[in-house]
Amino acid sequence: MLSNISNVVRAGVQRNGVAAVMSARTYADFTAQASFEIKKCDTHKLDEAPATEVVMTREEGLQYYRTMQTMRRMELKADQLYKQKIIRGFCHLYDGQEACAVGIEAAINLSDHLITAYRAHGYTYTRGGTVKEIMAELTGRRGGIAKGKGGSMHMYCKNFYGGNGIVGAQVPLGAGVALACKYMGNNELCVSLYGDGAANQGQIFETYNMAALWKLPAIFVCENNRYGMGTSVERAAASTDYYKRGDFIPGLRVDGMDVLCVREATRFAAEHCRSGKGPILMELQTYRYHGHSMSDPGVSYRTREEIQEVRGKSDPISLLKDRMLSNNMASVEELKEIDVEVRKEIEDAAQFATTDPEPQLEELCNHIFYNNPPLEVRGTNPWTKLKSVS
Repeated sequence: MLSNISNVVRAGVQRNGVAAVMSARTYADFTAQASFEIKKCDTHKLDEAPATEVVMTREEGLQYYRTMQTMRRMELKADQLYKQKIIRGFCHLYDGQEACAVGIEAAINLSDHLITAYRAHGYTYTRGGTVKEIMAELTGRRGGIAKGKGGSMHMYCKNFYGGNGIVGAQVPLGAGVALACKYMGNNELCVSLYGDGAANQGQIFETYNMAALWKLPAIFVCENNRYGMGTSVERAAASTDYYKRGDFIPGLRVDGMDVLCVREATRFAAEHCRSGKGPILMELQTYRYHGHSMSDPGVSYRTREEIQEVRGKSDPISLLKDRMLSNNMASVEELKEIDVEVRKEIEDAAQFATTDPEPQLEELCNHIFYNNPPLEVRGTNPWTKLKSVS
């Protein structure tokens, strides 16, 4: 399809209101697909492993790049709005970990299910939410994805169950979703994500046991960003081999900074689940550039040099960009054009998020129940009554 697009000369073209500069080369001049050697996964209780030589098409690469850049810019804008006190309360940013979300989504279907912890902005986007809805939710506006009532930690869309604030509690919920998938017999699965800080939670091990007994189509994913709040994994865990923590459940340890590594590992894991073999565990070795939350400067328990070293050597966006450029899958100008379009989308969303009205007090108690007759809800004192509408 791409080869049928004829000559596009270098010229300023109007796209989405942005003057974009196109390369003098035709799209046909670019490599349509290329093979890449990726890092081998460490395995636990598995006879096979994900492929180490993988193929990525130009179209896939451009989509991964755009999605990761959107997530990165969205989080940087959230940082800015938080410092301006436009976003308030808890706010946990995902920049640095983009390859995890994009790689997972590239290997499963939107009809599959996903649940995560409170670092949820990126997954809300990859699951189908828009930048505008996410930014408006962060600022507590009516146009937010949860109508301004969920905030940073509680965003939802179809087949995405949040955004959960209780450490580790999303994992048993995810197993429940996987049980529903098995019960319905629809060949779907559920991805349950948690961090290294939650990995020592007892409820996670209880969930492993039930999932293994019932052979649930569940992919348990530990996003190991090396610090649980301000505590390094070495200080928090007697064993940092999180992919082995399932004991009787097979596991993979994956380079979580490489979108292709994550994609291939997730494909392997999804095939494992769909073939009826039961749950599988993945540890994605990744890194967050910001602190644990916006109240954490992130440099009291690690050095600025450490952060810069990861940025310089392992940044997921830079890694993908270098691969595409070195294999003639895109031009510098084309990627810059994407950057310009992404920045404009983020700025437009931020403008909406700061001008959209806040929800009315009368809407506060709506949607407590699904498909239920209206009911009265007590307010902050006995003589204040609010109404809840489904």
